[in-house]
Amino acid sequence: MSTAVLLAAALVYTSFSASSEAVEPSQLIAHADPNRSYHLTGKVVNGSIRHEGGTTIFKVGDRDASPAAGAVLIRYTGSVPDPFKDGREVIVDVKKGSGNTFIGARDSLITKCPSKFSAKKST
Repeated sequence: MSTAVLLAAALVYTSFSASSEAVEPSQLIAHADPNRSYHLTGKVVNGSIRHEGGTTIFKVGDRDASPAAGAVLIRYTGSVPDPFKDGREVIVDVKKGSGNTFIGARDSLITKCPSKFSAKKST
């Protein structure tokens, strides 16, 4: 019985220690650990999307700040959702690369659709 309890405790510990919380780019810049994965959330910086072969390169900034301020560069390989574009909110699993560059996990990019219930900006 004690073996079963130890195995169950190890399973619970492993599942919680392997999970990662969603963070914004400014948090990654300040505290990223190169040996850990993160769920990065933020907005794609306007004009930052480019392609190099099968790699999509783009910058993500904090959702509520100036997108270019504190933005991180993402090198992502994998499927790209159709609504992916400048200014769109995204979530992508990343690991720290060199400098402020992060490597996106293959096929982890999710594009958040804007809410039809959000307040419209007046022009």
